[in-house]
Amino acid sequence: MKRVLVFDTTLRDGSQGSGISFTVEDKIKIAKALDSFGVSYIEGGWPGANPKDDLFFSQMQNVSFKNAKLTAFSSTRRKGSKASEDENLCAIIKSGVKAACIFGKSWDLHVKYALKTTNEENLKMIFESINYLKSKKLEVVFDAEHYFDGYKNNKKYALETVQSAVDAGADIICLCETNGGMLPYDIQGIVKETINVFPKIKFGVHAHNDSECAVANSIIAVEEGCVLVQGTINGFGERCGNANLCSIIPALELKRGYNCVLKKNINKLAELSRYVDEIANLIPDDSNPYVGENAFAHKAGIHVSAIERNPETYEHINPTLVGNERRILVSDLSGKSNIISKANEMAIGIKDATSEKVKKVINIVKEKENNGYQYENADASFFLIAKKALGFFKPFFSLRGYRVAVEKDTGGNIVSEATVKLDIKGKEEHTVAEGDGPINALDNCLRKALIKYYPDIEDVFLTDFKVRVVNSNANTAAKVRVLVESSDTSKSWGTIGVSENIIDASWQALSDSVEYKLLKK
Repeated sequence: MKRVLVFDTTLRDGSQGSGISFTVEDKIKIAKALDSFGVSYIEGGWPGANPKDDLFFSQMQNVSFKNAKLTAFSSTRRKGSKASEDENLCAIIKSGVKAACIFGKSWDLHVKYALKTTNEENLKMIFESINYLKSKKLEVVFDAEHYFDGYKNNKKYALETVQSAVDAGADIICLCETNGGMLPYDIQGIVKETINVFPKIKFGVHAHNDSECAVANSIIAVEEGCVLVQGTINGFGERCGNANLCSIIPALELKRGYNCVLKKNINKLAELSRYVDEIANLIPDDSNPYVGENAFAHKAGIHVSAIERNPETYEHINPTLVGNERRILVSDLSGKSNIISKANEMAIGIKDATSEKVKKVINIVKEKENNGYQYENADASFFLIAKKALGFFKPFFSLRGYRVAVEKDTGGNIVSEATVKLDIKGKEEHTVAEGDGPINALDNCLRKALIKYYPDIEDVFLTDFKVRVVNSNANTAAKVRVLVESSDTSKSWGTIGVSENIIDASWQALSDSVEYKLLKK
């Protein structure tokens, strides 16, 4: 099996993405997760560039990796100086790492305008910087920055920069598609030609995603002979991001037969993706290939029907291979297959139901969706609809009425109060409660009324609350869709409510949440 080294730069290049800021503790957590996953290199940052990276490398000296090499990043020496006196290169030595990645210019346009020096001086900067790090017994990856643009504009000089790095003893030359504008055909030809010039040298690839081709460019570069691929988890990075390792790794491992990370860990890829998003405080992209929540979600009835017979009809891999799962969505596009599949998944009990019963559920769902409801992320509300439609549901309580009041006093203090009247087991419960806002007050009041009858709801708590305008053209009279996510000690579930009144929509979602908990109990 062919080996491809995975060079993760989430902590360095990925942190340059808009809205991403890792603390030292964040970086250590991610580094440990990447090592456990089995990547070969973890680029931790640029020592000497900022106090955070210096502290990270200092603390990492007490951390042992099982699989990865912690790598420090920097540039070649400054023009007109000595490598041994360059602050950046000396900071790499001081960081205590055993591997370094330094970048140098391979495009003469950058040499002229960015470095403001001569082509000859740039070649010396590359050679002397690498040579100095090698003299300190470090493994060196040389990032040939803007290599592909440089090759297209001045092939001879781009190759000279590679030759300079080779002569200095670089262990791997990483060809960088820094502007992100190349297409796979460009990458394929240039990588092939470059490797033909240097057949005994190990090459890598570093791609950016400005033309939505970073993953494809990385894969084609590996197919043409690159033995190292750089990228980030979830494609974090500057501008449009870097090559997404969460797509590259399974593509190479599962489709092309390469060995990239620990084989036993491929099914932890989705978990790693979500873990890094969580630390970065980002909402996961549900549409991410392989690892996104919608990557194996099926909505059209025809698709679901085929999936039930043979998953290969609409799934390019088994989702469990990357730690993901199949999702059958219920919507106005649903057919009998969707309803039966979802019913089986949720143990509703209509596996052998007649077509008329299934049709009844379908019609209710379609009517509800026509009025603004969506059940893709509200499985618990769908569960209740099906149970009620099929006559499998007995209410735990019924609403007689509620009132919500919001008061602001002269001191600027806002108080929200809710009053709820419920019929519970033949008895009327009239309850009052306050909250941080009107919805919180209503939630507190509902729980307060039910707790003595149904103590199991004590461990239920809200984890998310989303509001979406359904028909914005109606202005202030528009319907709103409220999605509530609730959890207990073992699982989470979603419920929905729709109304022109946000309080009423919230009541629907809140009461569904409690009823689902009680019914499942």
